[in-house]
Amino acid sequence: MRIALYQPDIPQNTGTILRLAACFGVSVDIIEPCGFALSDARMRRAGMDYIDHVDWIRHSSWERFLEQRTPGRLVLLTTKADQSLQKFVFEKGDTLLFGRESTGVPADVHDHADARIAIPMRKGLRSLNLAVCASIATWEALCQTGMTGTRHDGTADAIPPGPV
Repeated sequence: MRIALYQPDIPQNTGTILRLAACFGVSVDIIEPCGFALSDARMRRAGMDYIDHVDWIRHSSWERFLEQRTPGRLVLLTTKADQSLQKFVFEKGDTLLFGRESTGVPADVHDHADARIAIPMRKGLRSLNLAVCASIATWEALCQTGMTGTRHDGTADAIPPGPV
């Protein structure tokens, strides 16, 4: 399971998602250009010392990401989705792709996705915060694929260290 961030705009969201990934053992792809320097103090502060515990790769462009990405489906989280999160069936090799906070992803990126899903929410509201969306979708994907570290009897095992 991987998270891919397409040209993120807000350093605090990226730092929070890196922290999320570190805690759940999920790898992250950051597709540049970003709307901030990856060394930004706001990103570091949001990720705190967790950034050193996540497997993350910088890609200089969308094209480089496509060349270097791991096998598996590319699942785009978007408000322009074919289906909702609760009806989608995740697979262990999925990469969850999230667009820019300001504009989402362009049509060519949209077209590369193997699936497009949305998190259902109340009508009339535009969207969730990117880090919140990444958290909800990542947890659902990990639960569906049995990668959460939770036993069937409801008791928890520790999530294995390192990338999953």
